[in-house]
Parts: sequence; C-alpha cells; structure tokens
Amino acid sequence: MVGDTDDDRQARRQGSSGHRTVPHADDIRIDAWGTSRERCLVEAALGMVECFADVTAVRPTAVERFHLGEGSDEDLLIALLDEVAHRLEAYGQVPVDVEAETTDDGMDVRLAVAGLADVEIVGAVPREVSWHELRMAPDPYGWSCAVTVDM
Repeated sequence: MVGDTDDDRQARRQGSSGHRTVPHADDIRIDAWGTSRERCLVEAALGMVECFADVTAVRPTAVERFHLGEGSDEDLLIALLDEVAHRLEAYGQVPVDVEAETTDDGMDVRLAVAGLADVEIVGAVPREVSWHELRMAPDPYGWSCAVTVDM
C-alpha cells in the first residue's frame, strides 16, 4: 500500500496479515491487509477495536454470530465495521477476536466478545464508518483496505 514502510512491505511479502491506525483530523484511518479477503476484513475490525480499547489481556465472555449478505467488498467492510460499532453501542460488547468465512450468499462472522466494563478504554469510541476514500481490493500480496472511522 502507498505509505508502507520497508518493514510493512517485507512482512506483507512473507504472507502476514495486520493493520495500522493513523490519526486523521477528528477521525482514525485504518489500513489493513491480509492474505485473503476474509483476513483483511478481520484485521480492519481488529484495527477499529484497537483505536478505542486495549483487549490484549481480556478473555471473551461470549461468542456472537451474524451473517453479512452479499455485496461488494466495500459493502462487506462497511457492514462489518458498522456491526462492531452497533454491538458496542447497543450491547456494550467489544470484540476480542474476529473470524469471517465466505458463504454462497455473503459472509458468516464470529465475534468473541467481552463486556465494555472488562476492557481498558484507551480512546474515543467509534461513531460512524465513512464511505469517503474507502478502499478494499486485491493487491500484489493478497488483499488490503483503508477506511476512515469517525471517533
């Protein structure tokens, strides 16, 4: 991706997945990458959580499953991040781990979640995912995406 450091490019060449966040005005810009579309989506969701919560030492207390219907790659990215924000706001659930699997009619997602009270809050809670400068596509190393989240 544009702006990758040499270390980022080397890690991607070796088949790794990951994400990074960059402050962007009153927002956060999330860059994520993976060896597959599903892994790239997972990394974007984990990157969004990392913007506001430290879940490194937290054990999940529940597993939530949901289905994302068919749509473009960008639609799936927005829908996944919107679902993470909704579960946080409506149920006080913070994903500790995320898995995604493509199905014939969309994507099945599993969130291992913990309660908001069980995690250390380290930043502003996400409010909205922006379509502005949204990108999700295959690249030479697998898949990558970039999205802006209003905090």
